[in-house]
Amino acid sequence: MGWKDWANKNLMKFNKDKCKVLHLGKHNPGVQHRLGSTQLGSSSVERDLGVLVDSKLNMSEQCAAVAKKANRMLGCINKGITSRDKVIIPLYSVPVTPGILCSVLVPAMQKRCGQAGEGPEEGHQDDQRTGKPAIGGKAERTGFVQPSEKKA
Repeated sequence: MGWKDWANKNLMKFNKDKCKVLHLGKHNPGVQHRLGSTQLGSSSVERDLGVLVDSKLNMSEQCAAVAKKANRMLGCINKGITSRDKVIIPLYSVPVTPGILCSVLVPAMQKRCGQAGEGPEEGHQDDQRTGKPAIGGKAERTGFVQPSEKKA
């Protein structure tokens, strides 16, 4: 069964101009592919399910994009704060590690903290049933957090 038959059977249409080939692996010769009579272009990076994947299958592009987005958000928050002497609601209710957490760390965090939707362990310090407010307190400072930065 050809791709046209498969597309018709599944009631799908292909936009040949938007189709690209991502050559994966170190020793991939990068052969030119065709879809019908149209030659498909190559791409070095593609976004799939919101994650950037490159031909080497490393996450450097994804981490850079996440860090850029986080720094943009921090910049907007920093601009929006008029007085730094007043009490500021912290952005996190639990301590976070310095630096930017990127999507490659999610499985490790799920293993340590549990899957999304699971309840906290009985008597855990972050448990909302302890009577402590989830958000509150003073912010020491605002700004961009870098991995080499130490708390003052």
